[in-house]
Amino acid sequence: MKRILITGADGTVGRHLCHALHGTRHTVIASDIRTPEHVPDGIECVALDVTAPGIEQVLRDLRPDAVVHLASVLDPRDRAQAYQVDVAGTRNVVEGCLSAKVRRLVVTSSGAAYGYHHDNPPFLTETDALRGNPEFIYSDHKRAVEELLAAYRETHPELEQVVLRVCTVLGPGVENQITALFRKPRLLGLTGADSPFVFIWTDDLVKILERAATRAPAGIYNVAADHPVSLKKIAQTLNKPLVRLPAWAVRAYLAVSKPLGLSRYGPEQVRFLQYRPVLDNTKLKTRFGYIPKVTGPQAFALWQKQAGL
Repeated sequence: MKRILITGADGTVGRHLCHALHGTRHTVIASDIRTPEHVPDGIECVALDVTAPGIEQVLRDLRPDAVVHLASVLDPRDRAQAYQVDVAGTRNVVEGCLSAKVRRLVVTSSGAAYGYHHDNPPFLTETDALRGNPEFIYSDHKRAVEELLAAYRETHPELEQVVLRVCTVLGPGVENQITALFRKPRLLGLTGADSPFVFIWTDDLVKILERAATRAPAGIYNVAADHPVSLKKIAQTLNKPLVRLPAWAVRAYLAVSKPLGLSRYGPEQVRFLQYRPVLDNTKLKTRFGYIPKVTGPQAFALWQKQAGL
């Protein structure tokens, strides 16, 4: 039986995890910047701002065996504010864990930490370089968080770390920058850019998080279902047209439209469409010991049905 504290527990994944752990032999403590309101009755809830001082004392008082750190800014607009949550907030959580002698820390990183690069291998493994992209706040901060964690592994090996590089999450009620693409009347692709999407269903993700917090070997793991899904296949499944445009044309359009306020995205966004990181999940299935129950195509079909598409 473990005492598990969850940061960002009022987010989509945090809520799913709280419901999955509710009624198990584990004691769950749900925390967020405001006291979580969307978790099952009987779970202890606390307000915890990861950017504020005093985390050390809170963790010493709560005495968790493991901390699952989910708090993050998923769609950042303000770079400085996002840095405080993503990077400085993670540093605060690690320092709190060390002060409270927490045994294990689970951190949700992202495949975006590898970066969106033309020379990415067809499948990225955990030993590939984390290059991020300075122009993408989320990608850059995930890379910075992982560098921070690597430094703590060197200086404080007593704190077991499980770092999960998660791909695009799909599940009931999940809406993000990726799913917004699927809701458009036609799907946009780039000529010559065929990197597929990798998905993980929420039920699989919460089982992976529970295993990470309790019994899986410490380490770094890509989190993705089997069988990536091509944009062509997604368009066929949605019965929507797929329009492919040259990268230079989309880049030129965004270079003009963003300064005019016609788009929130600049020309750098073309990399996001061209070079999606595709994650190899071999280590997740072998060393970590979990085989996702829902494949990539199945996850998309389930999300499509609940999204009404």
